[in-house]
Amino acid sequence: MTAAIPLLLIDDDLELCELLTDYLGTAGFKVEAARDVEHGVRLALGGTFSLAVLDVMLPGTDGFDVLRRIRSASGLPVLMLTARGDDVDRIVGLENGADDYLPKPFNPRELVARLRAVLRRTSEQRPGSSEPRVLTIGDLVLDPSGETVECGGRRIALTETEVDLLELLVRFAGQPVSREQLSRIVLGRELFPDDRSVDVHISNVRRKLSTCPGGAERIRTLRGTGYMYVDPAAQSSGGEPSVSVSP
Repeated sequence: MTAAIPLLLIDDDLELCELLTDYLGTAGFKVEAARDVEHGVRLALGGTFSLAVLDVMLPGTDGFDVLRRIRSASGLPVLMLTARGDDVDRIVGLENGADDYLPKPFNPRELVARLRAVLRRTSEQRPGSSEPRVLTIGDLVLDPSGETVECGGRRIALTETEVDLLELLVRFAGQPVSREQLSRIVLGRELFPDDRSVDVHISNVRRKLSTCPGGAERIRTLRGTGYMYVDPAAQSSGGEPSVSVSP
């Protein structure tokens, strides 16, 4: 029998916690609900959960602050539950490192599908795979298996989703990668109209990479197409970007 997946639910709604604990339990998750924010943060940072579901609306604070506290010390995948139709909530959540979001009210089956998509992204690090994992392009070194990125010898703090997006762009350095491809491969879902998730994640990565030495643009927006990673060193020398890989 497959072991249940440990999931942390941070939400003060008792009825919803009970509903999701029962429903997700039948879908292969072992849910621990934290209705107290401080307790939830301690659990999130404890390293015993595979992912977390975090509500935006919490007593005395909000989910964005909780997410920032989690992200300051952990790459735990987080799906946020946001207010219905509130684009601001969703964008702010993604900007602060959420891996996905779902507006309330929601279909529990969709929640399960999104949670499994998040798990696929974060578990497909293929430990022990014969495929070389560490990518180097110019002064940027990316190790997806260890979720680490260094630029000019400086450690860049990215979330798991951001690392996955950057990895895909780096592997195709100098070539356009569409928003549809990024959404399907990295976020695990088809891109739907007005979905800005990819764009917000890319904006976060671009902002963080701007701290690299020289501050040169590394992710170029291709209007109507998608995005492309460019190597500043190759650009300045007029050469082609070259990606090296190592175990």
